[in-house]
Amino acid sequence: MSANTQAFTGGFSDPVFQSQSVFRMLMDGTARPGSIRSIEHDAGQPDPLGTAAGAIALTLCDHDTPVWLSAGFAKSAVGEWIGFHSGATITREKAEARFAFVEAGVTPSSFGLFSLGSQEYPDRSTTLVIEVAGLGEGQSFTLSGPGILQSKTVEIAGLPEAFLRLWADNRPLFPRGVDVILTAGRSFLCLPRTTKIVA
Repeated sequence: MSANTQAFTGGFSDPVFQSQSVFRMLMDGTARPGSIRSIEHDAGQPDPLGTAAGAIALTLCDHDTPVWLSAGFAKSAVGEWIGFHSGATITREKAEARFAFVEAGVTPSSFGLFSLGSQEYPDRSTTLVIEVAGLGEGQSFTLSGPGILQSKTVEIAGLPEAFLRLWADNRPLFPRGVDVILTAGRSFLCLPRTTKIVA
């Protein structure tokens, strides 16, 4: 199947119901950082975008949300697919993006290159959707902060090596800063900017 053909296939079979379901899962995941959720609905996304990332794109992106893609995604049918199914435009400027999708194994050079919001409008920041090798397996990390009772341990496989340093630089910016959603296959977990992460 050609890249052009892939861009026009897939999507939710029941867009209203399925996007609402995924949205509720995202809200619950944000309220309970580090809790792993599994998406049942197939988004029919093109490779190399994972199932959870594809469903999140269809749920959150629209014509008012510019999207930035890492190099591997940008070279594939992912950008056209997101644009066709959501109406979102693809931008090459990280600071313009409301959502950014990063393939597994890639580390953003800096979270500060994305939109961090402002003191008046902290919600105008970029949410990064980062693919990892696995959730519920791999290296253990301890999370703490709002939405977590004392602390929570999560296992993440393939988290970029520089992620903890980038995250440590992000947290003091509150209420500004980026939020992150980690995805692996059908699974995802949310990391609001208020969450502290320790290896």
